[in-house]
Amino acid sequence: MTANKTMGKDYYKILDIPRNATEDEIRKAYRKMALKFHPDKNKSPEAEDQFKEIAEAYEVLSDPQKREVFDKYGEEGLKGTSTKPPSSSAGATEFNFEMPSGFTAFTFHGDPMSTFSRVFGRGDPFRGMFDHGFGMPGAFGGTDLNDAAAGFHSFHHQGHPAFGRQRSSSFEDMSSFHRKKAQDPPIEKFLMVTLEELLEGTTKKLKIIKKVLNLDRVTTRSEEKILTIDVKKGWKEGTKITFPEEGDQKPHTVPADIIFTIKDKPHANFTRDHDNNILYTAPLSLRDALTGHTTASSVPVPTLDGRTVNIPLNSIVKPGAKRRIKGEGLPLPKKLNQRADMMVEFEVVFPMQLTPSSIDLLKNALPE
Repeated sequence: MTANKTMGKDYYKILDIPRNATEDEIRKAYRKMALKFHPDKNKSPEAEDQFKEIAEAYEVLSDPQKREVFDKYGEEGLKGTSTKPPSSSAGATEFNFEMPSGFTAFTFHGDPMSTFSRVFGRGDPFRGMFDHGFGMPGAFGGTDLNDAAAGFHSFHHQGHPAFGRQRSSSFEDMSSFHRKKAQDPPIEKFLMVTLEELLEGTTKKLKIIKKVLNLDRVTTRSEEKILTIDVKKGWKEGTKITFPEEGDQKPHTVPADIIFTIKDKPHANFTRDHDNNILYTAPLSLRDALTGHTTASSVPVPTLDGRTVNIPLNSIVKPGAKRRIKGEGLPLPKKLNQRADMMVEFEVVFPMQLTPSSIDLLKNALPE
């Protein structure tokens, strides 16, 4: 008779993942938990036991055969033992574990650092502290490199007796290996945004397809992923958004960072300057440029949010003359409740030709 899972450790709970977690989710959960409870980073009394338990959970759930046995029979099944129900009495049916072909009883090897080194590729496990100082999610930003190095030096020479052996050389090797480990060059793309999107802010969702290493750390598979960028009001052109190590995964190589650079999408009416002022060129006939101020004329100017602002002509307008409309530019990144201005430049449109009588009138009307 096949048994239901007996009581014991719940490896899914240890890694804080659902029972239907994918291989990639299992690996990411282990990496996150291992870094959190690594004895060189976490000084709490229970960290060493948790670090070991996390490694054991990963060893089971990352192996399809062990995971299958665990899902069916629990921890006792992995050990390949037979047992009876907790309340069994004489004559009760015994549980017989029907194992997959070729399965051998599992006993954790007891060295979580072996698991740790294998998963992290013998690289510096805390490189995130130093590589991601640009404030992206997942970064440990702000850690001082010299302070961290001092911590590693102490670890190298003291070891951790809880795991039964000195590991000074292994960690020195890991740190030096990561310094030599190459990272693929960054993948850089423009993120085109409209001025209207920069006025209000927007969210961009970008789908990428990348290669992800399988558990054997050699072969790869293709996966889709959605990268989300919250474009803030008034972001300057040239602003960079970095997704660390989201490029293709390859053996013995750090994946490339994906970097998006904000670039203004060409607009039918407007451009902006480096101060977030909106620039608009207003065409003006020669007649209005010369005489508009005498007839209380005005020039209609469109705004980013669809309104129209009328600029009165109070004097003769020279070609290239500029007028400022306060508060009609883009938001200021450091003062989002304030907006820059709109700069209106007048383009005086000269007639292509004049009649002889018009020429005579102008000669008489205009000063030499």
